[in-house]
Amino acid sequence: MNAAMSEPLLSVRGVRREFAAGEQTLVVLDGVDLDIRAGELVAIVGQSGSGKSTLMNILGCLDRPSAGAYEIAGRQTAQMSPDELAELRREHFGFIFQRYHLLTDLTALSNVEVPAIYAGMPAAERHARAAELLARLGLGERMQHLPGELSGGQQQRVSIARALMNGGAVIFADEPTGALDTQSGKEVMKILGELHAEGHTVVLVTHDMAVAEHAQRIIEIRDGRIVDDRATATASATAVAPTTLPQPNDGGGWQAVRDRFAEAFRMALRAMNAHRMRTFLTMLGIIIGIASVVSVVALGTGARQAILSNISSLGTSTIEIYPGSGFGDLHAARVETLTPGDSVALAGQPFVDSATPGVATTGTALRGNRSASVQVQGVSEQYFRVHGLKLGEGAFFGAPGVVGYQQVAIIDANTRARFFAAAENPIGQTLLLGNVPVRVVGVVKKDAGAAGDASLLRVWMPYTTTMARMLGQSHVSSITVRVSDAISMEAAEQAIARLLTRRHGSTDFYMSNNAQIRQSIEQTTGILTMMISSIAAIALVVGGIGVMNIMLVSVTERTREIGVRMAVGARRSDILQQFLIESVLVCLLGGVLGIGVALLLGAVLALADVGFSLVFSASSIIAAFACSSLIGIGFGFLPARRAAQLDPVEALVR
Repeated sequence: MNAAMSEPLLSVRGVRREFAAGEQTLVVLDGVDLDIRAGELVAIVGQSGSGKSTLMNILGCLDRPSAGAYEIAGRQTAQMSPDELAELRREHFGFIFQRYHLLTDLTALSNVEVPAIYAGMPAAERHARAAELLARLGLGERMQHLPGELSGGQQQRVSIARALMNGGAVIFADEPTGALDTQSGKEVMKILGELHAEGHTVVLVTHDMAVAEHAQRIIEIRDGRIVDDRATATASATAVAPTTLPQPNDGGGWQAVRDRFAEAFRMALRAMNAHRMRTFLTMLGIIIGIASVVSVVALGTGARQAILSNISSLGTSTIEIYPGSGFGDLHAARVETLTPGDSVALAGQPFVDSATPGVATTGTALRGNRSASVQVQGVSEQYFRVHGLKLGEGAFFGAPGVVGYQQVAIIDANTRARFFAAAENPIGQTLLLGNVPVRVVGVVKKDAGAAGDASLLRVWMPYTTTMARMLGQSHVSSITVRVSDAISMEAAEQAIARLLTRRHGSTDFYMSNNAQIRQSIEQTTGILTMMISSIAAIALVVGGIGVMNIMLVSVTERTREIGVRMAVGARRSDILQQFLIESVLVCLLGGVLGIGVALLLGAVLALADVGFSLVFSASSIIAAFACSSLIGIGFGFLPARRAAQLDPVEALVR
C-alpha cells in the first residue's frame, strides 16, 4: 500500500505548547496540524528556536501539548497515563539524540539492552539481540567499551542500536548528525536510510537542508507554525511495506520484574560506588544512631540482668516474714510471736522448698591479738540453701548442730581475711564472739551475694546457740521462706498468711518478697532504657534526614540519566524503585556497620572487665535491621518520588 494512501500513524491537530518565562508566557508551538503515515521518512526543519525539537518531543511522547490533540494509531495521548506513554516509548518508539545520551557507566552492549530490560525481554534473548544490532552497525569489537572510549560516530551508532532494540517502529532522530564530522554524519544518514527502507517510520529533526533532502518529505516550521510541507525527489522511490505498531508486550511476568529489580539494584550500587565518600558520610548518621540504640538496649539489659542476679543470689523466690504490721511499725520490736516452731511448720509445707528462722546481733570477735566488730546471724541449717550461698572451704553445719546447740560458725571471706593468713587453714580454728567461743567449720565464697555493705564481717551460727548463749530470747526476728519453683509467689504468700494466722490467732506479721523488688527494678531499668533509647533514636532521625538530603542531591545530579531511562521506556515505578533501593542500601549498610560498632564496643568492655557488660539480643539486632530499612524507605521515598515525577523532556535538557 502506498504511504500517501494509508491512514495517519501520528496525527496532531491544533497543537499548542506554551512555557512560562517569568511573568510572561512563551508560545513555542501555535496551532500545528500534521499527519505522518507509517513508513514515511519525514524531516522537520527550521531555525533554532522555531519549535521543531519541541514538536518532535510531543510526537515522541516525551512532552505533552498545552492544547490540541495528538493521536497515535487512533489512540488519544491526552487520555493516557504516564506509564501508558512509557509503554509507547518502550515498545514502539526509538530515540536518537544529538548528544547520544548514553549512560556513561554502562558498556555499549549494556546501553543497548536497557530498553529490553524495561520491556521484560529474557536476558539471553536481549544479550543476543543487542550483540546482533551492534555487529550490524559495525561495533562488534566495541561492545564492551564504555561511551567515553568510543568516538562520536560510534556513540551515535550505539544510540541507533538502542533505538532499534525493541523494534523501533517509529524512530525519532533529533539532529543525529549535529555533533558528528562529515564522514560520520554520512554513515549515520545511510543507516537511517536503510532503516526506512526496511519499513521503519523515521522522523528526522535537523537544521541542515542537505540532511533533510534524504527524506521523502520536508516539513518546515517557523515561529511555532508549519510554513511548508513538501515532498522530495526521494518520495517517488518504490514504497516498502511499513512497520506498524505491534501489540504491547506483556512484560514477561515475574521474570521481567526480577530483571528490572536487578537493573535498579546494579544502578544503585554503581551510584554508591561512584560517590564513596559521600555515601559513607551519609551512612555515618545511621551508623551512630543504630550503634547508640543497640548499645543502650544492650547496656540496659546487662544492668538489669546483673541487678536481678544479685537479687537472686540473696534468695531465689524468697519471702521474708517479719513481726508487726508493716515496714515502719514502731511497735514491731515488742511483737515476739514469731518462733522457731513457725519456721519448722512452714518448712513442712508442700509449696516450700526450704525455710530458716533468723536472729541477729553485733559483737566483737577476738583471735589472738586481732579483734573486729562482726555481724552475727543465728540461722538454721537450711539458711544456706534459702539464700543460695556457695561454700568455699569446709562444710556447712547441719541439723545436729542446730538441735545440739553446737558452738560452730560459718564465716565469710572478709572475716577469714581479717583473722587468718592467706595460707592458714581456718577450719577447726576458734573465734571468741563476745564471751562465746565458736569453732569455724566453713567459709563461704566471697561473692556470695550478701546484702548490705560488702566490707562487713559476717558470721553465721545455729540460731539455737545464738538465742541461748548470746541473746537470751525464745522468739526470732524473721523467717525466710524459699518457695518451690513451680509455685507462684502470690499463692505462696496467701498460704503462709493462712498458716501463721491460724497458729497465732491474729495477723501480727507482714511479708515482703524478692519478686516485688525484681518487678520494681525491671520497671525502673526498663523506663531508663526506653528514655535513653529515645534520645539515641534522635540520631537515627538526623541520619534519616541526611539520607533524604543526599538522595535529593543525587536526583539533581542524575536528572539526565533519569530522562534517558524514561525516554527508552522506564516506568515511573522503575525510577522510584531504583532510588528507593539506593536509599535502603545506604541505610542497611549503615545499620550493619552500626551493629558492628555496638558489638565491638561490647567486646572491648568485656575485655576491660569494667564490672558490667553489654548483653545483646537477637530481637534488638533484628529491630535495628528493620529500623534501618524503614528509615531508608521513609526518608528515601520523597527523593525517589521526586525522581519518578520528573518530566522526561525536562530531565533530558538539564
